[in-house]
Amino acid sequence: MERPPGRHPFTLTPPETVNRAPRDSAAASGPIRLLLVEDDDGDALLVEELFNISGAYMEIIRVTTLAEARRENLAEIDCVLLDLDLPDAQGLSGLHKLKTDRADVAVLVLTGLDDERRGMEAVGAGAQDYLVKGQIDGQGLTRAVHYAVERLRADEARRELEVARLHAEENSRLERGLLPAPLVDDTHLVLNAHYRPGRRRALLGGDFYDAVQTADGTVHAVIGDVSGHGPDAAALGVSLRIAWRTLVIGGHATEALLPTLQVMHGHERHHSWMFTTLCMATVAPDKRHLTLRLAGHPPPLLITADGIESMEPEKGEPPLGVVDDARWTAYEHTLPEQWSLLLYTDGLIEGRTGVGNARLGGEGLAAMLRGLDTNAPGLVATLVERAEELNGGPLLDDVAAFVVRTR
Repeated sequence: MERPPGRHPFTLTPPETVNRAPRDSAAASGPIRLLLVEDDDGDALLVEELFNISGAYMEIIRVTTLAEARRENLAEIDCVLLDLDLPDAQGLSGLHKLKTDRADVAVLVLTGLDDERRGMEAVGAGAQDYLVKGQIDGQGLTRAVHYAVERLRADEARRELEVARLHAEENSRLERGLLPAPLVDDTHLVLNAHYRPGRRRALLGGDFYDAVQTADGTVHAVIGDVSGHGPDAAALGVSLRIAWRTLVIGGHATEALLPTLQVMHGHERHHSWMFTTLCMATVAPDKRHLTLRLAGHPPPLLITADGIESMEPEKGEPPLGVVDDARWTAYEHTLPEQWSLLLYTDGLIEGRTGVGNARLGGEGLAAMLRGLDTNAPGLVATLVERAEELNGGPLLDDVAAFVVRTR
């Protein structure tokens, strides 16, 4: 029986209507969609008969030229069975062109009895395997197609695992840069910090924190939040944190830290729209005086025996990267003998409370603190967990929270 040249779709056992959706591993239960590129009617008929004898569950589309094959939507094809001698493509040129059109398509090449060398070259060029005409039976042909499809899926899975591994390594490097061990050895102070990416993203955002104690006993603490997410935000956050730490250790005047970081921010950001909110607290050596500077950042909460106070400034001042000649006011506060200071990024307070569209906000955070042991080592982690519970799931934004308290 001869078939006229051209495109011939047909299904081998069991016949049924097939939903022509793009292929992926989830579609493995349906018939394998095979594109047979063969100009010889006798060879094409032999392939069809071999599949029929083996009882293969295949949907086969036959075309006679490479040009016809390239007009097919390869996203809907599981495997291509490609003759290396076509009217418009000889040798490996057809394979190269198909792989150029879609690199992740599985290809089996058909060779003549005296041309196994080209089959091996085709495997080296990206084919999953080669088949020698006249030396393959139905079962072997069916196994070869299934093997080609599954091998390609396994290769894709390995690539995805490698990408995940590289992302994990990148995240680890970013985490070390964004979330360092504070350089504070004052035995009268306790520092606890916690970070959680929004919606459990694999990639860190731009939230960062740090603390440094200088030789005179002054403790400097900072927390910041770069706008956006992903590597650009994380890279800017790392740059700002390292710059801040270097300036503090180098004895840079406290009042000059934010203006200097503003200059660096302009040079290091990858996009002109990026900005960074920041809170910087300076605790005097006697632990009884605090200087606070806010660059568009949520005010910290001061926890004392008298209650919880939001250290709201008299006026709001801009984040880094918004106003070129900005200056930031230093607010002085007297501290009692025992106190805790909670610094946090806005991801902690922007979650829902479960009451309409209401958000937690600073007042809600303060109310949450009143029901907790504020001296507990896991205070910041508990706050994040409580905020997630109220939100009904992971918070949308990254969260960093940092507590400094006296013993």
